[in-house]
Order: sequence, then structure tokens, then C-alpha cells
Amino acid sequence: MPRVLAVADEVVEALWTDRVRRHDVDLVVAAGDLPFDYLEFLAGALDRPCVFVPGNHDVDLTGYTDVRGLWTKAGLPVRWPGPAGAVNADGRVVDVAGLRIAGLGGSVRYSGGPNQWTERQQARRLRGVLRAARWRRWRDGRGVDVLLTHSPPLGCGDEPDPPHRGFACLHEAVRWLRPPLLLHGHIHPHGRVKPDRALGSTRVVNVVGYRVLDVPVTRGGVDRAP
Repeated sequence: MPRVLAVADEVVEALWTDRVRRHDVDLVVAAGDLPFDYLEFLAGALDRPCVFVPGNHDVDLTGYTDVRGLWTKAGLPVRWPGPAGAVNADGRVVDVAGLRIAGLGGSVRYSGGPNQWTERQQARRLRGVLRAARWRRWRDGRGVDVLLTHSPPLGCGDEPDPPHRGFACLHEAVRWLRPPLLLHGHIHPHGRVKPDRALGSTRVVNVVGYRVLDVPVTRGGVDRAP
């Protein structure tokens, strides 16, 4: 069973040292709003790949294309502003370290910053993820193991204030994908316990700070995406 180091939103100083090597994991997953050099350090110190989605405080990473190691935007060579070597799963389905991960970054729109979406915009982005997951399952019979998001589903670990409200469409994502785990950030504990929650058979985990988790690998899910 693959093991992941999941991080989000708050830098854990003890992890930003050689002590991070005590964690025997197969993959680093990041749910947004962390310094990119922190993610680069974690992946390098552990010698493991990193998969991430951006948070609402991260820079705009849309429009970048990696062509055989050369990053371009609007057809012009550019410097990739994201974490070096990491895989951006936002709006995608990726296979890394034996896990299939579907990603949706960002938060509800509350200001003019990047990585903020209306419910309708996020639902449109989700449809692309569902189509990709359905195609991959048709190809090899495998479902999604982890749904990696910045924000939680609406009413499932979110907060009442507008910037920290979850997305209703993530309930649809869980219904279609049926992943064993949904990992999210965005909701800071502020000294309170943030318990794991359940949506059907999916365990919803707030990974602000960090969590080390074993991930069940599934071969089901994704019956028919819209």
C-alpha cells in the first residue's frame, strides 16, 4: 500500500530539516498554499516525486506547457514559476508512484486573485477531470486513488465565511470517482481538531500542516463521467 506525505498551507519547520527523512513514504502530495522551495526541499530530501495542486494564495500557473523539458507560454519560452520537478495535477488525472491522482486546486472566488473559481467555473473544470478519469479507466481498468483538492467539499469540513466555503461540485466528484481518499487544505485548524470525515466510502482528510497516510489502491470507480 503506497504511503504519502501530505502537506498544505502551513510550513512545518521540523519537516524543513534533515529530520524529514525519518518518514518512509513513496510520494509527497501538496494541497496548496505552500512555498514552492519547501515542496522542492521535501521531494529532494526524501528523493520522492511530488504532486501538487495550487491554492488560492499561489501564483497563476495556468497556460504553461512543458515540451520535452522546455517550458512555454503562449508559444514563447518562459521560466516555470512552479516547484521544480513537481507534477501539477490541477484539472488533470496523473499516475505517479503507483497512484492515480485527480486534482482540482483553488478556492471559491472571493477577490480578484488567481486560483479562485465560481462554483460554475469549478464544475466546468471538474467535467474535464471526470472525462480524463473515465478514459483512463476504460484503458486500464483502474479508478482514482486520491482526489487532491485545495478546498474541501461544501459542508464537509469547510467554514461559514465566504473565502473558506467549500465547493458543492466536489460531492459530484466523489460520487463519480469514488476515491478512497480526498485530501484537502485551505481550512486551518487554529488549535482545533479537524477530524476526518466520510462521503460514502471516501475518507475526507484535512492535511493542513502534514499527515502521513497509507493509500488503498483501487481498481473501481468512474462508472460514467458526464
